Amino acid sequence: MKRFILLFALLVTGAQARDLNYYPVEELLVTSKTVVGEDIQYPRSGAPKITVAVVTVAPGAVAAFHRHPVPLVAYILEGELSVDYGSEGVKIYRQGDALVEAMQVPHRGMNLGSGVVRLLAVYIGAEGSDNVAPAK
Repeated sequence: MKRFILLFALLVTGAQARDLNYYPVEELLVTSKTVVGEDIQYPRSGAPKITVAVVTVAPGAVAAFHRHPVPLVAYILEGELSVDYGSEGVKIYRQGDALVEAMQVPHRGMNLGSGVVRLLAVYIGAEGSDNVAPAK
């Protein structure tokens, strides 16, 4: 496990990887905040659990308002996704955008276009923690 963590750290740390002649690295996002300015908070208990998924949003689909109890890193693979953050406004994410989604601020994704939206979602959670929860 320690070898995996070290290798992962080297691969995702662009400057270090370049200095050591590893594969080229293009950093897509480096942040300690969510898209609405919240500090990223990791689950306080439970064994670490990472979930990687490709989410497909059909044209016209609108999700229910929800929140994320664990950090969610998203990368838009295809299409354009509008996300309604209530009083925080609406943000539009397009192919190639990377973000850390809001955690406690209720929000909902909407595909207002005519094409499919596909995004890579990486939830950085823990056993016993939900990746998605209804809005409070």
